[in-house]
Amino acid sequence: MFKFFHMLASPPHYYRLAPKIVPWFAIPGFLLIAYGVYAGLFVAPTDYQQGDAFRIIYVHVPAAYLSMMAYMIMAVSAGIGLVWRMKLAHAVAAGAAPLGAWFTFLALATGSIWGRPMWGTWWEWGDPRLTSELIMLFLYFGYMALRSAIDDTTKADKASAVLALVGAVNVPVIHFSVEWWSSLHQGTTLLRKDGPAMDADMVYPLLAMILGYTLVFAGFLLRRVRTEVLYRERRTQWVKDLILSSGGRQ
Repeated sequence: MFKFFHMLASPPHYYRLAPKIVPWFAIPGFLLIAYGVYAGLFVAPTDYQQGDAFRIIYVHVPAAYLSMMAYMIMAVSAGIGLVWRMKLAHAVAAGAAPLGAWFTFLALATGSIWGRPMWGTWWEWGDPRLTSELIMLFLYFGYMALRSAIDDTTKADKASAVLALVGAVNVPVIHFSVEWWSSLHQGTTLLRKDGPAMDADMVYPLLAMILGYTLVFAGFLLRRVRTEVLYRERRTQWVKDLILSSGGRQ
């Protein structure tokens, strides 16, 4: 087992392995999303309070969940790279950042669209979850900007890793904000002691969307990390051999 993980952390091995496992994440992910979209739009009953406007939950909740998960993947990977100087870990962090930023933007956009008919406003600065989610988007932008501003890859890895780790404090703030402070957001819907506060026909499409988003995110992340590995290793012999053996098609 240790040998397997050691091989997985090797950039050449990861580069060759990634294309083989991406479809195992992406294809089931897209199928689950297709089911979730259909069931969420046409099978799930209309909410007795929000009407059909609630259906944006099938995009908003998975995007919000992935925005936080992607940040934790970025922060943990950056921390591993910082402590153990693992090049692939820094590549994972760099690959997760733009994906996390997109999911955070999607969560904010859909939340704003959902909030307009429910709250009577597109944005409420006094809401702690909205504000902390926006801060996370700025943290993603800051991480990517810091990496781009430093030409030396090693120095960029270290500096951006520190920023990612410091910013990780914001993730539990987002998650627990509805419990710690007064918020326009509703409380926990799925993970409740007495069961989900939703009809089963509403819950199943939502769970399918969350899992589907997660699998598709994993597929995209594997591909982005593969590209990042190739860029970082572009001057190494194995990349030169790869280009020569493939005739420049890689």
